Amino acid sequence: MGPLYQRKVLLGVSGSIAAYKSAFLVRELIKWGAEVQVVMTTAAKDFITPLTLSTLSTRPVYSTFLHEEKKKYGVWNNHVDLGLWADLMIIAPASSNTLSKLVTGACDDLLSAVYMSAKCPVYVAPAMDLDMYKNKATRANLEELIARDVTVIPAEHGELASGLVGQGRMAEPEAICQYISAHLLKQLPLYGKNVLINAGPTHEHIDPVRYLGNNSTGQMGVALAHAARSLGAAVTLVLGPTQYPLDLNGLHVVRVVSSKEMLTAMQEYYHSSVLTICTAAVSDFVPKAAANKKLKKSTLKGTMTIDLEETADILASLGKTKRIDQKLVGFALETNDGVGYAKDKLVKKNADAIVLNTLSSKTGFESNTNAVEVFYQDGEQQSFPLLDKSELGQQLLSAVLNKFQWV
Repeated sequence: MGPLYQRKVLLGVSGSIAAYKSAFLVRELIKWGAEVQVVMTTAAKDFITPLTLSTLSTRPVYSTFLHEEKKKYGVWNNHVDLGLWADLMIIAPASSNTLSKLVTGACDDLLSAVYMSAKCPVYVAPAMDLDMYKNKATRANLEELIARDVTVIPAEHGELASGLVGQGRMAEPEAICQYISAHLLKQLPLYGKNVLINAGPTHEHIDPVRYLGNNSTGQMGVALAHAARSLGAAVTLVLGPTQYPLDLNGLHVVRVVSSKEMLTAMQEYYHSSVLTICTAAVSDFVPKAAANKKLKKSTLKGTMTIDLEETADILASLGKTKRIDQKLVGFALETNDGVGYAKDKLVKKNADAIVLNTLSSKTGFESNTNAVEVFYQDGEQQSFPLLDKSELGQQLLSAVLNKFQWV
């Protein structure tokens, strides 16, 4: 998932031979996870049909203010609603004529009216012949649009419809998506930052086939990891031995089994991370000595005693070496007196925040939902109601970043 994932994109298509590329651009945007609504000029219909773009986008294509067959009923295409709907607008191809309209504010077609109503970021991909692209009027229009915070995707060099070779070709659909994605990424609050998260259980082996563990699935940690990635972070996920089917696409995943392995991995990546979130349900105890062969019931004479010792406290060990530019968030799963334990943990482990969740049929382990309370060092508390873990991950991360003044 990238910055275009689940974005509502208005694609404006103007009258240029490059309009045929808009079909490929619609498909590329959808492949990147965007929802696409096409608005085209009347001239664009000479180069590509609305039916083609409607089929590819699975949405009706708009080109006029009024529905001809419904004109007598006063049914019209509301340019204001279209402009407000979009998360971003792309005009590709943007002909010389359309660029001029954008600059002057001429609204004699639906596309230019939608542009004037849009509240979202706007990108234009010019497409015209070499001499038109080099013309001082075109250069002035592009410079003026840039001054108004419109992002211009540079035209490419190559063979043009006139037979000339030079700059003026509309950027290729894949290049447009990559350009916009990179541009959006740089504006995200975690762009260029490393985030470290651990998740899942740990297994502490008693013998080669038995272990001490718990029912953690790792869902909450993975939800937070994807939320961090969607905000531009490079995410390292240290994941214990969960069997739950998790979406790990786009994450740097380090697989571990035991608490010792998890500690080693967390320490390796900790100092390069500005934000570390410890969601893993790490075993508190480990057998002092694990048998190298399967323990047989027949040799145990009906009873079994295992000598245990405490495992290293990962959150506390990280808290001891935390720098001023780092933030550390821990999770606490409790069955009683959760608030007291969470506040105590916040101080003892030098964390910046502790997220408290309790165990029930709808929260905690093996549940797709969770409800949590967050405790900060300054005494502030935040509560989050029962939510799907993926939604909670987004809300929780946004709240934490806002608290740390990173958004």
